[in-house]
Amino acid sequence: MIDERSDLPDAPADREVREFVQPTRTVREVRAVPTARYRAIHLVWFLAGLIDVIVGLRFLFELFGAAPSAPFVSLVYGISAPLVAPFRGIFPTTAQGAFVMEPASLVAILIYPLIAAGIVGIVRILSGRQVSDR
Repeated sequence: MIDERSDLPDAPADREVREFVQPTRTVREVRAVPTARYRAIHLVWFLAGLIDVIVGLRFLFELFGAAPSAPFVSLVYGISAPLVAPFRGIFPTTAQGAFVMEPASLVAILIYPLIAAGIVGIVRILSGRQVSDR
């Protein structure tokens, strides 16, 4: 910014005086700190995603006839059995030899994210932002 002034006492009347003014800058460092609400919401979505991955693996293992004697397949079946149990019997399970089409797993994959969305909604309602009158 240039400030042109000719009314300075030491300046000759016939000369123009220019004064250069450098604007000052203020730098503020802002750091976001996650709140308990933020962490709770992310934890709920993480758990829902983890459940969906485990149940999805179960569905694929059964669909492609994975050997239940394999340790990883046995682990996935053991963890996912209680997660799929509430949805058994809604649709019939079909099988062709070792290949099993288990609709209960598909229903579980759809329902658990809906439950997570409901929990997240409740967390957001209960931890609503406080508005002050100031």
